[in-house]
Amino acid sequence: MKYLWIIFLFATARLQAQELFVYTEPASNMPTRSLGVRLTNMLMDERGTEKYEYHVVPEAMWGVNKRLMVHANAFISNAANNLKAEGGSIYAKYRFLSSDAVHSHFRMAGYGKYSFNNSAIHQQEIDLFGHNSGWQAGVVATQLIHKVAVSANVSYLQATDNGSLNKFPVTEANKAVSYSLSLGKLMLPKEYVDYNQTNINVMVELLGQTLGNNKGSYLDIAPSLQLIIKSQARIDIGYRYQLMSSMARSAPNGFLLRFEYLIFNAFKKH
Repeated sequence: MKYLWIIFLFATARLQAQELFVYTEPASNMPTRSLGVRLTNMLMDERGTEKYEYHVVPEAMWGVNKRLMVHANAFISNAANNLKAEGGSIYAKYRFLSSDAVHSHFRMAGYGKYSFNNSAIHQQEIDLFGHNSGWQAGVVATQLIHKVAVSANVSYLQATDNGSLNKFPVTEANKAVSYSLSLGKLMLPKEYVDYNQTNINVMVELLGQTLGNNKGSYLDIAPSLQLIIKSQARIDIGYRYQLMSSMARSAPNGFLLRFEYLIFNAFKKH
């Protein structure tokens, strides 16, 4: 019940928020002709052991135009007891609907992702952010009202072999549906004076997945804090916690720390 109460507080707050979430992407895109870099660090508690999984994901981002953005990243982890590169992915999102009103707007976008990975497959969960090879296609909708943003998405995932040496187990489901609900609120500044002000956002996200043939589901909650510095630099701090699961997962709980920097108008307008 305490988690439902948190969600209720976010959902009913009536306070202009930024559509930037920590564990999911909103329907809005990064600015046109901009470039960005990210560095995501995740420290996850590995179940059944005294070890922690550490994943670091460097990422490059490109705002192609007002509707299209593209991300590319690399996956590095200590899963094999020493830090090494394990793969990468490319992600694209296309915003196909925008509806603007006073103090609010609504966006919808479709997205796709392709990941490749050479690490051992050691869980039932399908995770294209550092664990599985495969592809994903989905749709996301985001509503902004004053200082509160709400975003929901659903996607289909198909996992494949992790290279020739790590075949996907024939006994496990290689298809899944993932879904999420994200709520965020701009806490500071109370009033905008200029773009140099540091923005502080707080948010909570519900993240879930159901495997094909009803072979298992999970639901996580992820509260987080976000700082936007001079409208260009971003720091995310979050913690992901499993609420329920009926599938095998190697390390569902843990911390996230991300740094991001945007370069506006990196390309001249033709």
